[in-house]
Amino acid sequence: GSLGLAEAIDAEIAKGDDSFFAGVDACCISDNYWLGTKKPCITYGLRGIITFELEVVCTSKDLHSGVHGGVIHEAVFDVMKVMSSLLNDDGTIAVDGIYDLVAPMTDAERATYDELDFSVESYKRDAGVSGDLNFSSKFDVLTHRWRIPSLSLHGIEHAYSGPGSKTVIPRRVIGKFSVRLVPDMDPEATVKLVQAHVDAQFAKIGSPNTYKLIVGHAARAWKADFDHPNYVAGRRATKNAYGVEPDLTREGGSIPITLKFEEATKRNVMLLPMGRSDDGAHSQNEKLDLSNYINGIKLLGSYINELGKSIRAGAE
Repeated sequence: GSLGLAEAIDAEIAKGDDSFFAGVDACCISDNYWLGTKKPCITYGLRGIITFELEVVCTSKDLHSGVHGGVIHEAVFDVMKVMSSLLNDDGTIAVDGIYDLVAPMTDAERATYDELDFSVESYKRDAGVSGDLNFSSKFDVLTHRWRIPSLSLHGIEHAYSGPGSKTVIPRRVIGKFSVRLVPDMDPEATVKLVQAHVDAQFAKIGSPNTYKLIVGHAARAWKADFDHPNYVAGRRATKNAYGVEPDLTREGGSIPITLKFEEATKRNVMLLPMGRSDDGAHSQNEKLDLSNYINGIKLLGSYINELGKSIRAGAE
C-alpha cells in the first residue's frame, strides 16, 4: 500500500466504535491478476517477503585499480562471492535449515492444483522466457511460484553499472537480495538463518573487510479461509460476471497491506482480481483489457450484492 497507509489504518482502528472500520464484515482488495488470460480466479494466499542489503566496506575512499588493484581486498569481490553462495546451481536456496521452516503439503492441498487452468507455455510466453524454465510441469511451476520459498538477487549498489569502461575500486558496495516466505516461515527465524549463512561465508573467505547484513521490509506469508462467506460472495459474483466458477489460487508476490487489513480489522480478506496474467504489471506497456474493465465493474457491483446475502445467511 501507499506510504503511511498502515499507520492510517492503525490510527483509525484506535477510534473504536467511532472508527471507519466499525461494523466492517469483510475486506476485499483488487490488486492482483488472473492465473491465465481466459479464466477468472480468486486469490486466497500470498508469499511473504524479507528484503536484505549486504553492505561491505574495504577502504575509506574509492581507489584507482591501476594503482591499487591486486593489493586491496575489494568489497565487490566479497559481495559477489557471498551473494552467489546464497543459491545452488539449480536455483534452490543454499541457506541451511530454511526449508525446515516450511509447512508440509497435505494430499488435499496437492489435489487443488489439478483443476487449475494454467498453461506452462503461455506462462513462458507472457514472461518473455525463450529458454527452458527450471520446471516443466504445471504443479512444479505453480508450487514454486506460490508454495515454496525463493531467493532472488537484485543488484549491487555503488558498483559501476553505466556504459563504457571503469577503473575505480569502490570503497563501499551494497548487495541487494530478497527471500519470499511461505507458510509457516517466521521472518525472524529466517533472518537468523540468512545471517548465519553470511557470517559463515565471510569466515570462509577470510576477508579483512567490514560487513553488515541489513534487514529491510519483512512480512510473513498470508493465507485466508476460502470457505468464508466473503469468498462465497466472491465466487458467486465471478460467476455472475463471467459465467464460470473461478479458480482458487495463490500468488507468488507479496501485498503487505493484505495482512495489515486482516490483523487490524480481525476480518476475512479476499483478493478479487480484475486483470489478466499478461497485463504486464509494473512493466512497459502495462494494460487492462477493455473486456476486463467492463466485466470488472460488473464483478465488483455483484460482489457487494452477494456479500450482503452471504453475511445475512451466515448470521442466521
